[in-house]
Amino acid sequence: MNMTKTFFYLLVIGYSLCSKAQDVDVRILQQIHTPHVTEADDALHLLTNSTTLVSAGIPVGLLTIGWIRNDSVAIRSAMVVVATYVVSSAVTLSMKYAWNRPRPFEAYPQYFVKKASAGSPSFPSEHTSLVFAAATSLSLQYPRWYIIVPSYLWAGGVAYSRMHLGVHYPSDVLVGALIGSASAYLSYKANRWLHKKYGY
Repeated sequence: MNMTKTFFYLLVIGYSLCSKAQDVDVRILQQIHTPHVTEADDALHLLTNSTTLVSAGIPVGLLTIGWIRNDSVAIRSAMVVVATYVVSSAVTLSMKYAWNRPRPFEAYPQYFVKKASAGSPSFPSEHTSLVFAAATSLSLQYPRWYIIVPSYLWAGGVAYSRMHLGVHYPSDVLVGALIGSASAYLSYKANRWLHKKYGY
């Protein structure tokens, strides 16, 4: 029931942001995005392209450590990360096609230029939901500053890169971050409950 309520609230927030804050979104994005080529473009391309590799590397790394050390906690942590990705992706993709929001460079070609790959609808940002799902999941399971700080710096960098490269509005990345973080939190709590109740 809590999961249903959380995602319902996310949908309401998303609808509100999309329908009432378009002008604010555009103005903020104009301050972040530059249509011409900048020195930061290459670095931000690397960040945005790191999403899949790093996100996949987290559960693979945890599984590898778990098998090598015969560490059931690491293996269970890997499974929680995978579950987080499944929940986050399902919610993000459902919302994308429910709202079907055009990308900034499609809706406002006079202001924004597409500098990165972007095929699906704009809202919410799938890259952002995935990286925040990864960062939050890892941080909840290993709450140490040297895990938390780099995780969120990377996630925040990817989120910023999506706006700088002209493929997402600020509200896209904000709601993507909320979805990813909420999915990680719910998956983490569900895992703890299952472990306590059934010894899983």
